[in-house]
Amino acid sequence: MKEYKVYKGLQKPLVFKGFKGRYIYWGAGFLISGFVLAGIIGAIFNLGIGVLTMIIVSVGGIFYTSQKQKGGLYDKTRSKNEIYIISNNIKHISNNGKK
Repeated sequence: MKEYKVYKGLQKPLVFKGFKGRYIYWGAGFLISGFVLAGIIGAIFNLGIGVLTMIIVSVGGIFYTSQKQKGGLYDKTRSKNEIYIISNNIKHISNNGKK
């Protein structure tokens, strides 16, 4: 029988510069959108206003992403005072075909 080494870390989320999982994409999205908005606003108005926009969008987005990440990787809304009733609508059929 052959033996294979199994990498046990496959179920862990991807981590980059302190950001985990989907928040890596959020951070990258804010950085890219900051550069794009800086280019557009810099071309329309002024280069200084474009750079200021890039700094505000990028730093603000990274800060927002880091604050969202503190809620957890699978952050969901949690309702405390709600009761869920799940009805069972499955009819049982016995082996001989009668209900």
